[in-house]
Amino acid sequence: MLLPLLLLAALPASILAAKAGVHDQLVKLAKEGNGVIHLNADTFDLLTSPKRDWSASIHFTALDKRRRCNPCREFDPSWKAVAKAWTTVPPAERDQHFFATLDFDDGTTVFQKLGIASAPVVWNYAATEGPRKPASARSTPIAYDFSSGFDALPLAEQLSSQTPVPIPYRAPINWALWGTVGTFALSLVLLIRFVAPVLRNRWFWATVVTVTTLIMTSGYMFTRIRGTPMTAANGQWIAPGFQTQFGQETIVVASIYGLLSASFLMLAVVAPLQSSPGRQRTQIYIWTVVIMILFSVLVSFFRVKNRGYPFKLFL
Repeated sequence: MLLPLLLLAALPASILAAKAGVHDQLVKLAKEGNGVIHLNADTFDLLTSPKRDWSASIHFTALDKRRRCNPCREFDPSWKAVAKAWTTVPPAERDQHFFATLDFDDGTTVFQKLGIASAPVVWNYAATEGPRKPASARSTPIAYDFSSGFDALPLAEQLSSQTPVPIPYRAPINWALWGTVGTFALSLVLLIRFVAPVLRNRWFWATVVTVTTLIMTSGYMFTRIRGTPMTAANGQWIAPGFQTQFGQETIVVASIYGLLSASFLMLAVVAPLQSSPGRQRTQIYIWTVVIMILFSVLVSFFRVKNRGYPFKLFL
């Protein structure tokens, strides 16, 4: 009579001892795998035991090259990085949640039993006993949503809702990006060093302003916005009327304006610098004639576009 009572009294202790033995085995496997338990059919049953006071995130994958699962190989580094970050958590919380990976070739029967036909898949198994048992008493696993992609950061953020404490994952420093930024910054500093004298030169900015003015006043933006062709289908390059313009006209008008500007510049700046009165007088005559001829060409160009244009000079 006494023996059955003693056996009955020892039963809870033996159950607790068995559960503690399984938990210790899982902790050891996680430590050996750098935070990830590499499962097979037997260890999967241990990890997902119906009576467990721990939770687990299980990664179902197919990494063998024969399976040709590119998403599996793409996601695997992120999974390992998050699992490794979990190893930095204090043991009191760390050993209450496990990260595990089950490859198809190591647990085909498990894949078939669970009806998993694609990979990668991540399921979160909540605790079924103890203080971390969900209030809803839900026993079915919760699938990870891959809509955020395969990056480690969204994975850690989403899994943190299933772990005792948030997963302390920090994205690694992107040395390639910082190297590129540093190289670009150094190149920019060196470029500024050599270009700064040019940027401080007033003639440089005078040239930029002059060229921009010539382009804009010649009708360049008009032809770009309207999308007009360079010439007409019959080869005519002057469009009749002032409401339209061909691309070739823009080039001709800009060239005439540019030559007029250069002529005025020679007359106003270069001619006064001549030391000889005779040479100075000659240049004044030359550039005055050039200006008058160019202006005559410009006015005649307007007359071609509109026969009613009232002005003319020589042509």
